Amino acid sequence: MAGPLRRPNRGLSSACRRVVAAGLVLLAALGTALAEPKDPFAKARNEMVDEVIVREGIKNPAVISAMRTTPRHKFITAKNPATRAYVDEALAIGHAQTISPPFIVAYMTESLDPKPEDRVLEIGTGSGYQAAVLSAIVKDVYSIEIVEPLGKNAARVLKDYGNVHLKIGDGYQGWPEEAPFDKIIVTCSPESVPQALVDQLREGGKMIVPLGERYEQVFFLFEKKAGQLVKTRLLPTLFVPMTGEAEKNRVVLPDPKHPEIHNGSFEVDNEGDGRPVGWHYQRQLTLKKGNAPAGERYVTFTNTVPGRISQMLQAIPVDGRHVSAIKVNLSVKADNIQSEGGAAAFLIRFYDAERATIKDDSNAIGPWTGTFDWKKLSKTITVPVRAREAIVFVGLKGSTGELSIDDIHITPVPK
Repeated sequence: MAGPLRRPNRGLSSACRRVVAAGLVLLAALGTALAEPKDPFAKARNEMVDEVIVREGIKNPAVISAMRTTPRHKFITAKNPATRAYVDEALAIGHAQTISPPFIVAYMTESLDPKPEDRVLEIGTGSGYQAAVLSAIVKDVYSIEIVEPLGKNAARVLKDYGNVHLKIGDGYQGWPEEAPFDKIIVTCSPESVPQALVDQLREGGKMIVPLGERYEQVFFLFEKKAGQLVKTRLLPTLFVPMTGEAEKNRVVLPDPKHPEIHNGSFEVDNEGDGRPVGWHYQRQLTLKKGNAPAGERYVTFTNTVPGRISQMLQAIPVDGRHVSAIKVNLSVKADNIQSEGGAAAFLIRFYDAERATIKDDSNAIGPWTGTFDWKKLSKTITVPVRAREAIVFVGLKGSTGELSIDDIHITPVPK
């Protein structure tokens, strides 16, 4: 007699179910990855952080993380190709303003020692990039921009940054309604610290400001103790001026009809710290004494990694409507310079009234390679009519070896 008919088992074994479940999870993850657009700038941004942020001395993990995740390419203008977003340089953003180099943004942020509970006041929103970096670290960022179109554009770019609060106004007055602040960061340069900012910094709070003349500034870190600011001198730097009330009170004004190099023989350093006065963004250089072509001191740049920055910069005012050319004289010495990663040279880069670069390939002395003893060089460089200021670049610019420089001076040729 036949046994009872058995209905086939149409279910899956537990092992099969686990395989199916794992497959569904994998498909879901794949679907999410496909739905989320890949960041085409992630590789360039991480290389920037590794090469010009971490390698050059930034150590704060929160700052490094913020620099890795903040999309700088979204904060530059259409006039600047996005491929330049992760190069360590300032870029024009219109209205005679710039976005700071990534290293400077990281350096200023780290200097403030930002904490998760901090409320930070920023003077000079600009593109909004510095505010975005801070927003990844602190509780709230209050940022003021005096140039209305820049402030409105920054508001559009920062609309998804919920802890960034923007205001259009003169940063010289601070933001008294939201004071006191734990930290204050000033991303433009006054000659002295506005009293309103001193008043709005809480006791024990910190403030970083680039102070000085229009083309010669130094970062100062201030800490408020017993109602007074205690200052620490940091690196030489260069920022656009604080406009509005601060500019009206400026005492020392530049003379663009008579450009000159300051401390071109490197006899003066910053309070004995080995950094020549008048030169900023100094990388991999040594101030040496003895056997100099002029005076007692000269500068030597040393680099062993192809492509690594080794340079110094100085900004000068120059008006192409009044100056037709600049005659440059300098002394140079080379030791085994190899140009595999750059071009060791002296270069003048000119900028227009909007601080946009004026392209010209004839502004250099060099490049230099190989080995040779001290020699004097000169060249007359034409000043574009549109030029309103210039930056002098000196160094290995990515080449390896040693480059020594001394006795740099320029003579303007009037029209």
